[in-house]
Amino acid sequence: MRKMLTAVLSHVFSGMVQKPALRGLLSSLKFSNDATCDIKKCDLYRLEEGPPTSTVLTRAEALKYYRTMQVIRRMELKADQLYKQKFIRGFCHLCDGQEACCVGLEAGINPTDHVITSYRAHGFCYTRGLSVKSILAELNGRKGGCAKGKGGSMHMYGKNFYGGNGIVGAQVPLGAGVAFACKYLKNGQVCLALYGDGAANQGQVFEAYNMSALWKLPCVFICENNLYGMGTSNERSAASTDYHKKGFIIPGLRVNGMDILCVREATKFAADHCRSGKGPIVMELQTYRYHGHSMSDPGISYRSREEVHNVRSKSDPIMLLRERIISNNLSNIEELKEIDADVKKEVEDAAQFATTDPEPAVEDIANYLYHQDPPFEVRGAHKWLKYKSHS
Repeated sequence: MRKMLTAVLSHVFSGMVQKPALRGLLSSLKFSNDATCDIKKCDLYRLEEGPPTSTVLTRAEALKYYRTMQVIRRMELKADQLYKQKFIRGFCHLCDGQEACCVGLEAGINPTDHVITSYRAHGFCYTRGLSVKSILAELNGRKGGCAKGKGGSMHMYGKNFYGGNGIVGAQVPLGAGVAFACKYLKNGQVCLALYGDGAANQGQVFEAYNMSALWKLPCVFICENNLYGMGTSNERSAASTDYHKKGFIIPGLRVNGMDILCVREATKFAADHCRSGKGPIVMELQTYRYHGHSMSDPGISYRSREEVHNVRSKSDPIMLLRERIISNNLSNIEELKEIDADVKKEVEDAAQFATTDPEPAVEDIANYLYHQDPPFEVRGAHKWLKYKSHS
């Protein structure tokens, strides 16, 4: 019946097939509305039950996830290009390869929930609602950046998003503090506190675990395990690489961080655990970064090109989602190529803005030190130089 109706409509409106409304109607008839997908079972620690091993993916969700992941991938590759052209200076840590983590985590929580992460933050900036234009402008130190050009790569912020933090592991106890505020206010919200495997052995992380368990804070501690802390393999830096078990009395789960649906379902499970008053939970996302630790790291002195190529060819998160979309008839190659072209234009336009937008004025350097405060003077590099700070 569906095929017959599609054929009839195509024949009747053959002279109008370029109209967007008609194309959308025909597409809705041509593709499935949803599909049930099997996902890998999570490894559990101190949990009797875990996330489901199958989930429903709607066509609308699939296209949204695909587009978001492609935006992040292309945005990071554009940042690489701008860095090499010396538009972007200083530290710059890219997350291409890890797109399923930031997109899947956002899909599993509410916009009113909270996220805090490390300096590899560009993807989270986008999923939390910042535009590509504001992110690239911030990377270029421009006035139109999300932090007015003052933060750069490691210090971007948005609504219910607390950075981007430059000190390794420092965001973890801050995330516990945000979770404490959620419990104190009784608002039913949770906080995702992310860190890498390189930070997972720090004392402040375990102190945050302890206080969160003691006070049953609604905090999801998330270790993005991309196998390398800077240039050191986690097998050379950690006596145990079971990061989901490092909370001791805190339950944990290890998740396939290259599959967006695995990440989404695990995040829903973890968030529900916290909202129910059971206290914190630890998630380990097994993922991989294609770039080196930062733009100053070629990324092949401690791992081989073959290793990177192997992950790209077998486990790339965008490739896995694309294959799942097509195999379940949620879309086709042609429609996905249209999305790719649209994403490319969006990123190119954003890059054009980011390289031509003016830099912030020197007299604005002391602004926004406090959220709500009357203007006050701030001393500059010497005591005779003063700036005015406005909230």
